[in-house]
Amino acid sequence: MVAPKQTKKTAMSNASIVISGVHLELTQAIKGYVGEKAERLFRHNPRIQRILFELVHGRARDHAAEYAAQARIEVPGPDIVVRVESEDLYKSVDLLVDKLDRSLRRRHRLVKVKRHREPNGKE
Repeated sequence: MVAPKQTKKTAMSNASIVISGVHLELTQAIKGYVGEKAERLFRHNPRIQRILFELVHGRARDHAAEYAAQARIEVPGPDIVVRVESEDLYKSVDLLVDKLDRSLRRRHRLVKVKRHREPNGKE
């Protein structure tokens, strides 16, 4: 069972945040929590077009990876795709946003290095 998608425009840009649930019913609390956490990603790259969150409840035997959260950030160039699993949904969302934050900072740093590099390959 796939829960209906929820789309929301952010206050910081025209980018949309799409949240969907798989084998999980999305409550207003979950939607609000994900939206609140996602807002911090826009400070690194104002050119983010869309963030797609998918929250999954898996039927794991050991319950150590019962919930998964995955996201795709659509930006100019290759999209950033990240997946995290844990025993708690909110913990999965926190870990996912931290990982997305690191990925965006890394991409920004690499673009800056590439932009300031000399044409012959030396820095």
